[in-house]
Amino acid sequence: MNIVIVCQTRVGSTRLPGKTLLPLAGRPLVIRFMERVMRSNYATSCVVAATTEPSDDVLVTRCLEQGLHVFQGHPTDLLDRHYRTGVAYNADVVVKIPSDCPLIDPLIIDRVIRQFLDHNGNVDYVSNLHPASYPDGNDVEVMTMEALERAWLNASKPHEREHTTPWLWDANPAIRVGNHVWEAGRDLSMTHRWTVDYPEDYMFVRAVYDQLYPTNPMFGLEEILDLVDRHEEIEALNRHLAGVNWYRNYIGELATITTDDTRIYPGSSNGSEAA
Repeated sequence: MNIVIVCQTRVGSTRLPGKTLLPLAGRPLVIRFMERVMRSNYATSCVVAATTEPSDDVLVTRCLEQGLHVFQGHPTDLLDRHYRTGVAYNADVVVKIPSDCPLIDPLIIDRVIRQFLDHNGNVDYVSNLHPASYPDGNDVEVMTMEALERAWLNASKPHEREHTTPWLWDANPAIRVGNHVWEAGRDLSMTHRWTVDYPEDYMFVRAVYDQLYPTNPMFGLEEILDLVDRHEEIEALNRHLAGVNWYRNYIGELATITTDDTRIYPGSSNGSEAA
């Protein structure tokens, strides 16, 4: 089975421009992120899915210099970008992992893929997000190429195109959905934020790398939890952003998402913030 991990990224992020090239332990964030993703034991290929925008030229160059697979696609229609990447790499299964998750644990990637494989033929889509339980920034979504093609053909709402998978998981009776739950029985999805979307997020991730990378480059979930337990000042760097995610913009449109699954941007009355 050809399992292709597709890692969408772009330089033109609005809230934190150029975040994918910000340094972590002496290398661009996207490179450190891909080092972790490529440790999956199940992936046939790991592909950086950049855009065709000229601003991504430097990103593409950096990735190719490191011998990474790169596909360039639509700047804003991520469903199209993921689908065309899957086609280009002849995927049977596509795994969606965004590059703003530079602390992702390869063991978690493989747990979600393993659950998908264990139920092969009985599920179309498996993630660890619906509902989430791991700290935010360990996002893994696994889907058959056939299901991704169905979404590509049928999804019509703007958020379904921009966020790739809502057509699949948001109360679609035609799609067989599975969810991977953290075996530890914990839920830190709304309290621990390990993704990078704002400057404070980068400060947090950089602090984690500075502390852990020199002695253990492939530190994982448990090492990060131990670190933030011992160093509250690190966890506090982006604590005020915990629970902030894109769902807040679509409450009422997403059938399976409620206000318990998201928080508004701090200091905002309507969830919006300056780009």
